[in-house]
Amino acid sequence: MSEIVSFGYEDIARDEKTARVGGVFTSVASRYDVMNDAMSAGMHRLWKDRFVRRVKPRAGEQILDMAGGTGDIAFRLERAGASITVADINPAMLEVGMQRAQQRGIDGLVWTEANAETLTFPDRFFDAYTIAFGIRNVTDIPAALREAHRVLRRGGRFFCLEFSTTQWPGFKEIYDSYSHHLVPRIGELLAHDRDSYRYLIESIRRFPDMPAFEGMIRAAGFTQTKVEPLLGGLVAIHSGWKI
Repeated sequence: MSEIVSFGYEDIARDEKTARVGGVFTSVASRYDVMNDAMSAGMHRLWKDRFVRRVKPRAGEQILDMAGGTGDIAFRLERAGASITVADINPAMLEVGMQRAQQRGIDGLVWTEANAETLTFPDRFFDAYTIAFGIRNVTDIPAALREAHRVLRRGGRFFCLEFSTTQWPGFKEIYDSYSHHLVPRIGELLAHDRDSYRYLIESIRRFPDMPAFEGMIRAAGFTQTKVEPLLGGLVAIHSGWKI
């Protein structure tokens, strides 16, 4: 395993990445909605709605929402009556999520600080595992995928929503210009944090393309894997089953 990993466009030592990513999300936690709106022009709300429809949560299910600290996915999932555990490595993100849940009168969620690469949940515990816009920030993505497979019951389903690379002619160039030049400026203006926003855009560019990431999901043990591109692949919903 390589001891060098990417942090945006920068290559750093593997043991540095978790702390540096943690610093980014601690910095942006209180402005998380602003961050997502800036990076997606507000469309992340529609993508998340579609993502949860694909998950099809059901009453009585146990679902793990990984890297879900601010509750965006969990709030949507719990409407079906499923039992949701929200896990995130960053306590600042969890704090924002718990505050938002209190404001909404949602008190049935379980909140826990956890590293996606080394989960403490027992084997075959969850019916579904979701992760939205979080997997690209994990230091060891294959390890996180293996852990997702481990904690799912047989017949359990894996769903991941993540930025990718659009294949639409012309749109890729437009979005690249928007994201590289305007998003960091918006971060500076609205959150006084240009560097964190620049990292988040760069991390998208370094993330594996759709076929490569689907291959990683299969390598972790999942079957019947599927990729659903949105906006030509700017964002993708990845899924797989544990059989």
